[in-house]
Amino acid sequence: MKWNEIKVETASEAVEAVANILMEAGASGVAIEDSLDAEYFQSDAFGEILDKADFINLEKGAATVQAYFPETTFLPEILPFIKDRINKLPEFGLAIGKNIVTTSEVSEQDWATAWKKYYHPVRVTRYLTIVPQWESYQTTMPEEKIITLDPGMAFGTGTHPTTNLTLQALEMTLRGGETLLDVGTGSGVLSIASKFLGAKDVYAFDLDEVAVRSAQENMDLNPVAKDVHVSANDLLNGVTVDADIIVANILADIIIKMIPDAYRLLKDTGTLIVSGIIEDKKDEVLAVLDAHGFHVAQVLQQKDWFAIILKKEEV
Repeated sequence: MKWNEIKVETASEAVEAVANILMEAGASGVAIEDSLDAEYFQSDAFGEILDKADFINLEKGAATVQAYFPETTFLPEILPFIKDRINKLPEFGLAIGKNIVTTSEVSEQDWATAWKKYYHPVRVTRYLTIVPQWESYQTTMPEEKIITLDPGMAFGTGTHPTTNLTLQALEMTLRGGETLLDVGTGSGVLSIASKFLGAKDVYAFDLDEVAVRSAQENMDLNPVAKDVHVSANDLLNGVTVDADIIVANILADIIIKMIPDAYRLLKDTGTLIVSGIIEDKKDEVLAVLDAHGFHVAQVLQQKDWFAIILKKEEV
């Protein structure tokens, strides 16, 4: 069987949004090459996970997203949709780099194995290590927690700076027994991590049905997360669960829309963790959070990305 490949040359900050657009267009999977991932993890204290040679042709801050569609897909029908959605990303504060879209034909074998070379076990926080489903791995210390993940549906393995920052924030915040809401769950990695870190009741939401299915499959790979409630929902609209912690690793403009509901649902002593915020959007997000009564407890930064830990009560 042959597959159609759509390759998008873009900027690092847009890779997750571009990948989501391609999945919405019907892609069966995507592979991401991100220069910032390579730069960060080559020097990461937890060990090398990527071969720098894979990224030698990428300029700093550049990335490519390759999506794979069945050969029966009529590309002239979906390409205008894809290009139009990508062209609108700057409206959400995301740079799209070269924004070059090309197509080619690949064999099934090439499609099935192309993206796997980028994913290997990686220690993302002091206690959490993410291991792709097809890899074997032995823990290096008793406290280490292994999150098994299948990233094949485009949502990554937790190594993107925004996800990495959020995992660090969760490790700093969770003490055990909390009720947690995970908004825009994607692969479900944050919900799984939360269960490993002691959360009692976890509710994972995503607007995208593909993400909901992917998250549920990853919950099933991790027995600790078997009781996570995964469902489709538009941010926190209509949710009535009182939460100790709300976590959202999504675009800054989407975070802003969620803030009133987050304040409504958080207990008085609750904590809000938001990530996916680029430097140019940080002050805008902070201003809206402050206007709704949130107080900054800590700001985490990796490259040009930020995660913010907030409290309802002033700390």
